[in-house]
Amino acid sequence: MRTIEAKRISDAVLTSGLNTLQIESEALSVLAAALQSSPLREAFVQTVTAIEATTGRVIVSGMGKSGIIGRKIAATMTSTGTPAIFIHPGEASHGDLGMITSEDTVLAITWSGETTELGDMIAYCHRFGVKLIVATAKPDSTAGRAADICLILPHVREACPHLMAPTSSSTLQGVLGDALAIALLERRGFSKSDFLTFHPGGQLGAQLTTVEQLMGRGDEVPIVRLGASIMDATFEMSRKRYGSTAVVDANGKLVGAFTDGDLRRSFATQRLNDEIESHMTPNPLFVCSTTLSTEALRIMNENAVTVLFVCENGKPVGALHVHDLLRAGIA
Repeated sequence: MRTIEAKRISDAVLTSGLNTLQIESEALSVLAAALQSSPLREAFVQTVTAIEATTGRVIVSGMGKSGIIGRKIAATMTSTGTPAIFIHPGEASHGDLGMITSEDTVLAITWSGETTELGDMIAYCHRFGVKLIVATAKPDSTAGRAADICLILPHVREACPHLMAPTSSSTLQGVLGDALAIALLERRGFSKSDFLTFHPGGQLGAQLTTVEQLMGRGDEVPIVRLGASIMDATFEMSRKRYGSTAVVDANGKLVGAFTDGDLRRSFATQRLNDEIESHMTPNPLFVCSTTLSTEALRIMNENAVTVLFVCENGKPVGALHVHDLLRAGIA
């Protein structure tokens, strides 16, 4: 009886897995058919053309599962010759919008088109003339109507039996991102040798680049001591290029960080002569100078930060911005 029950469970699990694969395979067939007809066909071509003409980077953004897919799309584009970076929409509203320039193109991913957290980024694109591409299943949504180019994803059945968890929908988002990346790769004539240059498995140079080779050091590193005021920290951030300052104790050891976002959050309710201790982020993330740059980028991406301080024996000796990694071709 035990063997019969085990087989019954095994069969049910396998059936469930195969059913998911079947549903998502059918969803991909629907996407392929949509890509061969209007309006997705025209929007896809327009998107590739627009990104190819972009002199800056592709800024990918999305919330929740769409954000996870967005990170993968940004990584795939970057590794195949299209400079891209993921910006979390929540962090964008607290200072990271400053990372987006008029030379960039924003690719926002939102199945419903009504993702509230994308609102500030959409408004920013309109205000400063940044091209906005939106991938959504609802072109009449807020985001869909705001887009310069709208990639309309077909409605498909989710593999989730409750039709709730993003499954088929997130698969379509990821595959559409792959299609864009590969179309751009081919348009740029990105060769095998280029690919190896961008990948550690083919080119050890990128893999062995350390934080020490890219970080700012000495007077370039923004630092204030405990007891400094919000104004002191603001002046220090303004003099340097990182949009953040380290906070150290009397022994020079890192105990906190104060960012542009912290300043914005405290500005409306606090006085500029308040001490920094109440407004800094305590125990911030940091790396050592021998950390691989690829590892530093992973830490930034996973924790949605753009600056890491570099410490030796707990004391800041350098600062690393995500832009340093981009300029070095790490991202």
